[in-house]
Amino acid sequence: MENRFSRTEILIGTDNMEKLKNARVAVFGVGGVGGYVVEALARSGVGTLDLIDDDKVSLTNINRQIIATTSTIGKYKVDVAKDRVLDINPKATVNIYKTFYLPETAEQFDFSQYDYIVDAIDTVTGKLQLVEQAEKSGTAIISSMGAGNKMDPTAFEVADIFQTSVCPLAKVMRRELKKRGIQNLKVVYSKEKALIPQEIEEEEIHGKRQTPGSNAFVPSVVGLIIAGEVIKDIIK
Repeated sequence: MENRFSRTEILIGTDNMEKLKNARVAVFGVGGVGGYVVEALARSGVGTLDLIDDDKVSLTNINRQIIATTSTIGKYKVDVAKDRVLDINPKATVNIYKTFYLPETAEQFDFSQYDYIVDAIDTVTGKLQLVEQAEKSGTAIISSMGAGNKMDPTAFEVADIFQTSVCPLAKVMRRELKKRGIQNLKVVYSKEKALIPQEIEEEEIHGKRQTPGSNAFVPSVVGLIIAGEVIKDIIK
């Protein structure tokens, strides 16, 4: 009998579709990268998704975030993402948390209930905490490295963090994970050197850090690569 996941079932079989249906994946960060992760996981039949993000859709998100449209500006990203997931698969379970994940908020989450963790957040402190928490619970995790200020979506690859190079964020993560005794972490990263953002009149500055540039095709590719790794690992 045909269903919304019939074309996927042709590829991976009924048993693996059942694995996806019974899987629970937490996506931390529902922005340019995380939004596409959520989209692909929902369209692949993952039965339960936990979405964690405290941000609202803004006008400047429209160029790259799948949940960002004129009609969603001002709405919480997790609310928009939940509605979209349920429109794709009404039988899915979607748990949302309007929370900025940091060590101070980490205790809200029991990682042992997840089959997989997706790190699509921006802060190094939060990323390190996610990895440490996943390590303690024995939960699989994949992390997105730097995607801002990059133009080549074909340059991204999957690797262990200790096999990465060039990417400044990956360098920091390698150093800090080594200090913590963590020996491996699956990541998606690029060796492409980041461009220097052009100055514009509307330039936003957060503290002393310049807002990174981005586009419609780099974050989306990173998100889809991550989702593909999650799916493959769940059904292997």
